[in-house]
Amino acid sequence: MATDTPALAAADRRLLLALVFAIGIFWGVNWPAMKIALGELSPWWFRTVTIAISASGLLWLARLSGERVRLATADVRPMCAVSLFAITGWHLSTAFGLTMIESGRAVIVAFTMPVWAALVSTLWLGERHSWRVVVALLLGLCGLLVLLGPDLGRLGERPLGALLVLLAAVSWAIGTVAIKARRWSVGVLALAGYQLLIGGVPIVLLTLWFEPVPDLSRLTWQGIVATAYGSTIALIFCYAAWVKIVTLVPATVAAMSTLLIPIVGLASSALLLGEPAGVRELSALALVLPALGLVLLPRGKAPTAAEV
Repeated sequence: MATDTPALAAADRRLLLALVFAIGIFWGVNWPAMKIALGELSPWWFRTVTIAISASGLLWLARLSGERVRLATADVRPMCAVSLFAITGWHLSTAFGLTMIESGRAVIVAFTMPVWAALVSTLWLGERHSWRVVVALLLGLCGLLVLLGPDLGRLGERPLGALLVLLAAVSWAIGTVAIKARRWSVGVLALAGYQLLIGGVPIVLLTLWFEPVPDLSRLTWQGIVATAYGSTIALIFCYAAWVKIVTLVPATVAAMSTLLIPIVGLASSALLLGEPAGVRELSALALVLPALGLVLLPRGKAPTAAEV
């Protein structure tokens, strides 16, 4: 199975492009928002609050929209495995990593995820990567290296933080491929909601066991807004949008659709947190946009059955 974007109906392709740019912007802004929230809440409580709100919200929306919500018995164990990687591993690793390194650097390391997704999908699903995907991956990686630039050596100052965020990238990649590996019995909203619900259980239990209850009266309005943003826009909307993208295209192509996020993350970190940013973001954008075009825009001719 080649990993070019399969032939999509015009409406589906427009939806795909809209979702890619939406998660690029909203998940990008979420990185400095998380940094703000983690200045006032522990990583455990931040993840507990955001996952509890988003999981219940997504399952409620699924029921409201008429989607099938009841998970088939055969899907329970695979869903637990997906949730462990896509939610538990990602959310805990990024939350703790962000307490150790700047959000701008963290977002770059985290979004090496397409590389790991390409490796995992090759080993697990037998995906064969076309020249378009290989070139797009190389362009995307060059964009990330441009963003990281002189900060590459500084990651070694706090290696545990960088390692945690890298672990998050690998965990999310495995979860992404696992979503693609199965035909699920529920719709997109319920699929996203169950992942957050099941993946959030160990986080909530560990939080209640180890963490004291925070004094919410000490939260600033910035912390409240950042936590609300992380619960609603970043998880309810963006995670459902992400799952929809994964259902539309091969796992590696879906993973590459996240390449805009670190650029927006760095730019918004500069605006909201005063972290350094400049010409590097524009240079990276000049590399990432062609990469996205290679895998998301239609080819000159319709693919044959063998190509998809």
